[in-house]
Amino acid sequence: MQYRTLGRTGLKVSEIGLGGEWFNGLTAEESTAIVDTAQQSGINYIDIFMPQAPTRSNLGIALKGRREEFIIQGHLCTVFEDGQYTRTRDIEKTKRSFADLLERLQTDYIDVGMIHYVDSEEDFRTVFEGPVMEYAKELKASGVVRHLGMSSHNPHIALKAVESGLIDVLMFSINPAYDMEAADTDIYDLMEFKGMAQSGLVVDEARQKLYSACEAAGVAITVMKPLGAGTLLKAESSPFGTAMTVPQCIQYCLDRNGVKVVIVGCHTVEEVKEAVKYDEVPAAERSYAHIFSAGSAIHMTGRCMYCNHCQPCPAHIDIAAVTKFLDLAKQQDTVPETVAQHYWALSATADDCLMCGRCEPNCPFGVKVRENMKEARAVFGQKRV
Repeated sequence: MQYRTLGRTGLKVSEIGLGGEWFNGLTAEESTAIVDTAQQSGINYIDIFMPQAPTRSNLGIALKGRREEFIIQGHLCTVFEDGQYTRTRDIEKTKRSFADLLERLQTDYIDVGMIHYVDSEEDFRTVFEGPVMEYAKELKASGVVRHLGMSSHNPHIALKAVESGLIDVLMFSINPAYDMEAADTDIYDLMEFKGMAQSGLVVDEARQKLYSACEAAGVAITVMKPLGAGTLLKAESSPFGTAMTVPQCIQYCLDRNGVKVVIVGCHTVEEVKEAVKYDEVPAAERSYAHIFSAGSAIHMTGRCMYCNHCQPCPAHIDIAAVTKFLDLAKQQDTVPETVAQHYWALSATADDCLMCGRCEPNCPFGVKVRENMKEARAVFGQKRV
């Protein structure tokens, strides 16, 4: 494992980090096995935004006795309400959720306190001019949070955060597909992807400016969505028409200015091992030049990244899970029995969708959630009695 300095924080971090979202649904034993493998492989960075109590508690068990061996990027403003994850700007809810994070992780500090998911101008003002930022500053002043960060998908809003001088770390969505999309300045009304360049590596100007600004200011970038939720790993789903490998995706991200850690979601020990193969393969096998020879019109409009930023759902549907199972089902001529079983085991399915559309304005990737729900209803049919 290679290590980099996390910008002006001075922390030495592994180039590959663990994405905690994929710990959801795992047991304490499964969580511990993943953390064991990560540590043995040299990974020392973990992102934890999930507010689910069992997930946090299981990670606390996994980290017990070795907390100091890991650098934790823990999020502010994520809460678990009415049985589901949601983002909040309510300061009292934020405080309770953060206290819960500390308690369940069995720690008295977080290395990087990440203000969660700021993508619009309005939300930026709410956070940076309001009680959330004041609370974050208090946490930093007291040492409960060592360094401040913010997560975003919008290069313009992210740049404002960097230029504010208040954040030390930026969590940003990076992969070749995203970087070739034109930036949308009005992310609150949905990010509108304009299409990608069809030849050569043409990084969107706003993103290029952001990455360089981070490097110059010493603001470290930790990367989310490096695999495009797996989209880039298969030719049939990749917008380039050709598959990438995990090492190639990681290499692409590490080649961007400002990037220090590439956070990969790992649901199993095997997936951790797959991610750390990056350090084992020769440089030629990390090359991603082949993806730019596809020559077809490519874009990411409407592709679900399974991030669940569309939540909360008034019908209590785990929208990311429904979409995952829909995508899996569509890859086969007939719906695999195991996929159908997992789908119908959900506490709420597409059949419960109210078609209210409240989810869609929350999606940073322009996904037509209601259309996916209609398709899931048709693909999975009725539950077998």
